[in-house]
Amino acid sequence: MSLSQLMGAPKVKAQKPKEKTAALILAAGSSTRMGGTLSKQFLSLCGAPVLAHTLLAFQKTPRISEIIVAARPEDFDEIAEIRRDFHITKLHTVVAGGKNRQESARRAFAKVSDDVTYVAIADGARCLITPEEITNVCLSACRYKAASAARRINGTVKRTNYRGAVLDTVDRTNLWEAQTPQIFHVALYSAALAQAEKDKLTTATDDNSLVENLGARVQMVECSPENIKITTPEDLSLATAILTMRQAAEEENEK
Repeated sequence: MSLSQLMGAPKVKAQKPKEKTAALILAAGSSTRMGGTLSKQFLSLCGAPVLAHTLLAFQKTPRISEIIVAARPEDFDEIAEIRRDFHITKLHTVVAGGKNRQESARRAFAKVSDDVTYVAIADGARCLITPEEITNVCLSACRYKAASAARRINGTVKRTNYRGAVLDTVDRTNLWEAQTPQIFHVALYSAALAQAEKDKLTTATDDNSLVENLGARVQMVECSPENIKITTPEDLSLATAILTMRQAAEEENEK
């Protein structure tokens, strides 16, 4: 199927039951900004490893049929424990991550089942995503073939020179901060990976960039500002506060 055929396909309102989505969870980072020796994926967050929260969100999303994790080989045993302790039954395969994000995603994508129609690429450390948000991005991807979780940029944005001196103020009207998951039709994502290899593009910071490089458009899907990525100790503290508030709200609703 050509790119024009894929992107020009009739839009549909919902994902057909037969169309399966595989979640590719990228968890092979070095965690240098977190400090310490333990990977950020396995730091405790409200009694469970960070990665467990991420996997549970995709486990609880009906549209996700399987999960593939790209991780460091030395972390495979930890992931096996999470799989067992938190009943992550959709975890299909764990693969060794590559030298960068792009290579890790490529290796995970190679393990997707033949009957999968969409792939959802997500950061293992973006652990506050909800099943509802994942579903919304899935629905948008089914309609547009490419969709990404995102949030609108609300603050004032400045463009500077290399010394940090302000050059101008950027119009923020149509500016978004990309989050994950980023979900694509498998044919589109496969083509994007092939084009990136042909172009020797190895510095893409997210998978949206690979699809954009192909000439396709990605639909932004607004998600909560709470969908943060755990990168620093401060992020872990913020995630703890958010989860604590969510738990309190759930308990209040159950009364």
